[in-house]
Amino acid sequence: MEQTIRFTLNGKKTEILIDPNFTLLWVLRTKFGLTGTKYGCGMGFCGSCTVLLDQEAVRSCTLPISDIAGKKIITIEGLSKNGKLHPVQQAFVDND
Repeated sequence: MEQTIRFTLNGKKTEILIDPNFTLLWVLRTKFGLTGTKYGCGMGFCGSCTVLLDQEAVRSCTLPISDIAGKKIITIEGLSKNGKLHPVQQAFVDND
């Protein structure tokens, strides 16, 4: 059964009606088009799916979307300020 999940995504209040068992990674990529967060191992080991959850690094590939209700999520897309790349974003540009 679908639920409405409300949270803040990259500084914007957001809500989505969705199956609460979907992973945060899947929701970010398929529902919000935020593809900077990557699928790697699918088990939370490699770190390519890492996002900030209330300022703490978490692996989004194993985190059910229901666990983020009322919380703040920042993806790599949300790190820039005033159009200027964050050093982490710049490092990807420089080394990718």
